[in-house]
Amino acid sequence: MSESRVSAAGVLYAIGAYGAWGVSPLYWKLLSDLPALEILAFRVLWGMVLLFLLLRWRGRVGELVRSFQSGRLLRIFALSAFLIGINWYLYLYAVLQGHILQASLGYFINPLFNVLLGMLFLHERLRPAQWLAVGLAAVAVAQLAAQAGTFPWISLTLVLTFGIYGLVRKTAPADALLGMNLETAFLVPVAGSYVCLLAARGEARFVEADTSLLVLVAFTGVMTALPLLWFSNAARRLPLSTLGFFQYIAPTGQFLLAVFHYHEPFSALQLRSFVLIWIALAIFSFEAHRHHRRIRRLRMAARSPL
Repeated sequence: MSESRVSAAGVLYAIGAYGAWGVSPLYWKLLSDLPALEILAFRVLWGMVLLFLLLRWRGRVGELVRSFQSGRLLRIFALSAFLIGINWYLYLYAVLQGHILQASLGYFINPLFNVLLGMLFLHERLRPAQWLAVGLAAVAVAQLAAQAGTFPWISLTLVLTFGIYGLVRKTAPADALLGMNLETAFLVPVAGSYVCLLAARGEARFVEADTSLLVLVAFTGVMTALPLLWFSNAARRLPLSTLGFFQYIAPTGQFLLAVFHYHEPFSALQLRSFVLIWIALAIFSFEAHRHHRRIRRLRMAARSPL
């Protein structure tokens, strides 16, 4: 397969993955008759089923079994499972409670927060344009926090959990599919116990659900695994610098749904804060693109015999 066809396929996979995450509130809203924690439990259970089937289809079950023999790997994925579990729950809570704007703000900020994490924990140096972008994002968050009653705690918690989750995953020698299988393996006992407890107490909403809702609940596995598989395929076909440009599709889709479809309250102050975030991301993305091109030219020059 030619490089151009590989890149074209990578672009389609990236758009599919981030596009699915961007419109996911439409799906999660269909489950609004169930509490967020109950939805999360079924997302874990059905996600584990589908993720394991995908792993088996690729002939990689042996890798999963061997992973359970590594104490270091298990500690890493126990922590990442805890972080992604909180992140998933909070995102579901935000969607079901009408705080999609806050969720989108969190995922807009996430790339900038990752830069800070890289500086603090990976000893990466921030370039001037990156400092400017991070500073603008901080002003935007402070501006929102200054407005009484609208402290963006959902946004900041999503940023913290997902950012630290990404940092933890960087230390694990496992790709997205194997990693998610390990994470859901840690979450399944908790999710299964919770569902059994609800059923024993007669508090399980899914017991009273009609067939259409039960089908939607089972589809949570697809909503978990399919975008992840697309993202994994995109990551194998595209440079990280290119893949990074697609990450804004998801929060943009969430933002548009929140404002124009669900008509969440959107004040002038919120608009100013989002504009600051968008300017920060434009600076960040443009600088990252220039830096990547400069590094590539230097590498090509170093390989040149002249």
